[in-house]
Amino acid sequence: MSAKKVILIIFICILILVISGFIGAFIWYNSNLKPVSQEKVSEDDYIRVEITEGMGISQIANLLEEANVIKNANAMKIYAKINNLSGLKAGKYDFNNSENVEAILTHIINGEVADDSIKITFIEGKNMRWIAKAIAQKTVNTEEDVFELLENEDYIDELVEKYWFITDDIKNEDIYYPLEGYLLPDTYVFENDEVSVKTIFNVILNFTEKYLDSIREEIEDNDLSVHEILTLASLAELEGKSLEDREEIVGVFFNRINDGMSLGSDVTTYYAFKVDMGERDLTAKELNTENPYNTRGPNMGGKIPVGPICNPSKLAIEATLNYKETDNYYFVADKNGKVYFTKNNEEHNKMINKLKKDNLWYVYN
Repeated sequence: MSAKKVILIIFICILILVISGFIGAFIWYNSNLKPVSQEKVSEDDYIRVEITEGMGISQIANLLEEANVIKNANAMKIYAKINNLSGLKAGKYDFNNSENVEAILTHIINGEVADDSIKITFIEGKNMRWIAKAIAQKTVNTEEDVFELLENEDYIDELVEKYWFITDDIKNEDIYYPLEGYLLPDTYVFENDEVSVKTIFNVILNFTEKYLDSIREEIEDNDLSVHEILTLASLAELEGKSLEDREEIVGVFFNRINDGMSLGSDVTTYYAFKVDMGERDLTAKELNTENPYNTRGPNMGGKIPVGPICNPSKLAIEATLNYKETDNYYFVADKNGKVYFTKNNEEHNKMINKLKKDNLWYVYN
């Protein structure tokens, strides 16, 4: 065999090896750009990875391979180099490893960070004990964390200094929870479940301030303080459902206050003894115990409770500011929430007996 033939054979063999190498590398490269998982992954199975500031493509690729988000870090590095990719953004990402490298890099370039935000809905008429439970259920805070902040005198002083509608009234030693009544019910969004109780309260108080600012002229034209308005509104919130009923309920309250009568509101006694409505009936002893919240107890003639007994809605606040003048001094609600107004005790008792006879009286199980 001539030397030329030998050289040709060697060249062909080398060419075959080179081509085979290129083909093998191409197959390896494309294979490693494909998703780790071939099955669609649910959101519950997404992989959380945090890319910190200053990380380059090499570090990010290695991180994603270790987390099993991609098959091979080197393949991702080559892809990024070929496509001249830059501008990868730091943050926490929830990756779906059933996506390919191109899709994963697109998420990072676009900064599609994970949404850890939480929503907490504070319902009208709920008290601070309920709010503490809601915060504990939705965040890393405990109920005790909520109550500890409410007992922090420095924090309360900060609020009195910051908000025009919060005054030293909330520092009365007889008040159970200083911010009761001041946390306007709504749905609030927070960055994540690690939000502090202080941040939660401050966000809600800012919202409360925005609403009260809108009716500030009405408030300042009123003979009542903001604290007194919120206190009466909290009673109206629990005693009636409709705006019309609440307006007349407040009218009844003013009639009784002006005549030196006690308000005689059961909802205040429930609050005084920290019993939730619907939990059980009140005892005669509880009804007749003196307590600055209990308007059924002694020495409460012509007085309202020392503070709000729940966080009232905007409607209840508006009903208090625009209450209906009435000749009625009594009211009672049936088991469906319908309110009946009467002028005197005799009519009131007749109405109660009628509701019982008509099976409309609420009975606790």
